[in-house]
Amino acid sequence: MFRHYAAAFLAACFVATTVQSEPARPRLRDLGVEVGVFAPGPLNAITDVAGVRVGHDTLIEGDRLRTGATAIVPHEGDLFQEKVPAAVVVGNGFGKLVGSTQVNELGQLETPILLTNTLNVWEAAATLAEEALAAPGNEAVRSVNPVVGETNDGYLNDIRSRALKPEHFRAALSGAESGPVEEGSVGAGTGTRTMGYKGGIGTSSRKLPHSLGGGYTVGVLTQTNFSGLLTVAGAPVWRDFGPKPYPEHDLSSKDGSCMIVVATDAPIDARQLKRLALRALVGMGRTGADFSNGSGDYVIAFSTSELVRIQADQSEQTIPRLSEASLTPLFDAVAEATEEAILNAILRATTVQGRDGNVSEAIPIERLKDSLRRYGAISSDDE
Repeated sequence: MFRHYAAAFLAACFVATTVQSEPARPRLRDLGVEVGVFAPGPLNAITDVAGVRVGHDTLIEGDRLRTGATAIVPHEGDLFQEKVPAAVVVGNGFGKLVGSTQVNELGQLETPILLTNTLNVWEAAATLAEEALAAPGNEAVRSVNPVVGETNDGYLNDIRSRALKPEHFRAALSGAESGPVEEGSVGAGTGTRTMGYKGGIGTSSRKLPHSLGGGYTVGVLTQTNFSGLLTVAGAPVWRDFGPKPYPEHDLSSKDGSCMIVVATDAPIDARQLKRLALRALVGMGRTGADFSNGSGDYVIAFSTSELVRIQADQSEQTIPRLSEASLTPLFDAVAEATEEAILNAILRATTVQGRDGNVSEAIPIERLKDSLRRYGAISSDDE
């Protein structure tokens, strides 16, 4: 019996080491590829939006569990008492986005956002509700609307075991930090795949110039797990190394999902945030996504601006907002940041072997660079 547990422990250590010990992989800009016209923020991450924090908890255990949770926290206060305007857009609704109907009905977000795997969304939602109910000042609260998104990591992860527990979600929430965001095979992206290669968590941002976009920032975080024809900055790299558009007798490879979280410090209301969220799907499409039948593709957008926050104890509020004509630069920025965040997820992801010996390979960087050169997306001078 002891040898059985010892072997299992050593196997878990070996797998964790092989997953996490690969050399640091590049982000898109490290290859000399710049998406769009606007410059990123200092971190090129969703945390460039002041106050936004991100945390991960990664579960790698034995040879079957490859999953995790990712938390996005809009500001440092009590979100239930100081809600932020928010909106949800559905690209394809084959998924489980807990809390979406109330977000769209009221235009408010009152808990952090958790991302996880398909069969653990309910544990995640329960954890968010418990955290809100236990917060000082919320003793009389009788309803909470937790927001949880997911993608299905069942190819690499024993998803039916529903291994994530409240402690995993609390670890992601308590570990949420500003600053650089860990990307790739981490948190809710541990077991995901994207367009034939390992997917994961990716992030990017855009800082608009004051003269054009008011100096506002748009940040995006993605959990990528979808199919399509990989395209990088317009280059059809899928032609060089797959996957084929329709593998013979295998339509299962056409399924998957993508969660997109958009944050901005621009003072815009829920209706305008819905318009912003729609443009994130433009960026997803630019990467070659096919929005297949089995793909649950969702965008959650929120504004952190103190000018538009909703105070729970106020019966009447006057909320200023940008004019509609001022939104176009934000639309362009969110499309650019979403495209780059998805590509960063793929580039930063490491090879992962999971349940039943299934393997999802990291995209080969040198081969990708050769393809990008061939299509003129980079030159030797760009790298």
